[in-house]
Amino acid sequence: MLRRWGGLVCLDAGVSDPLKQPPLSAAPKAPAASPLRARLTAPRTRALALCGVLAAALFAVAGLVPLPYTLTWPGTTADVLGQYQGKPVLTVTGAPARSTEGQLRMVTISATNPGERTTLWKAMSAWFDRGEAVLPSEAVYPQSDPAKAEQVTAQQMTQSQDSATVAALAYLHLSSDQVKVTVDLGDIGGPSAGQMLALGIVDELAGDGQGGDLSGGKVIAGTGTIDADGTVGAVGGVPLKTQAAARDGATVFLVPKGECTDAKVNTPAGLRLVPVTTLAGAVDALKALKSGGQVPSC
Repeated sequence: MLRRWGGLVCLDAGVSDPLKQPPLSAAPKAPAASPLRARLTAPRTRALALCGVLAAALFAVAGLVPLPYTLTWPGTTADVLGQYQGKPVLTVTGAPARSTEGQLRMVTISATNPGERTTLWKAMSAWFDRGEAVLPSEAVYPQSDPAKAEQVTAQQMTQSQDSATVAALAYLHLSSDQVKVTVDLGDIGGPSAGQMLALGIVDELAGDGQGGDLSGGKVIAGTGTIDADGTVGAVGGVPLKTQAAARDGATVFLVPKGECTDAKVNTPAGLRLVPVTTLAGAVDALKALKSGGQVPSC
């Protein structure tokens, strides 16, 4: 016959209808010796065990089903005023470049390969790990095909470099016909380095405007896209980027203002979050930090 145990339909073989059992003796013995109870208990125990095994098997199989999510974790950082993989990140021609102290670090996140799906087990593990995050795959890789995904992120980086150059030169009132800037960040892709690249160009060409550096000799990190008009835009993976920044010595993190709430999730100790909306605002914030002025925090 069929019985339902915990919502599952399980085969309860060999269980008779207790209403059709022969009457018990007038002087029954202890319950442990009841033949009816013994006959009912063993099959039910087997049925429950079978249901448990089936449920565990279904759960295990479900845990292996690939999901449209990507695992991410804190990536590398690069000082845009220095070198990356043995080559200068910024090279300026057509205008004298300053020697700088301190660091302006752009920050990345690392992720599983495009097209690689995350299982439920891996996703559940990442939810409980501060050092990992689960993001929709399309948010990390607009293209699921690995070759196309690499091409898209490379194009985003190129556009970011161009916008950073235009924004920085416009801020400094310099002509792009006279000053040329080349950027080399190796195989790093995506648009989120824009703000820090623009700040690096400003620092190399003009500093704080009084002969000093924007960084004030400190390690400053940040993230954010940038438009040609200097607008700083939102990016993904900010909580992981703050961890990467703190790991590599940053004490200040410039974050797009609209992502302050995300940035405050598990903020590393000793890392100050400074909200920015424009390149000019970011420059002003760094100058104020250096001089001890008032600077907003997330």
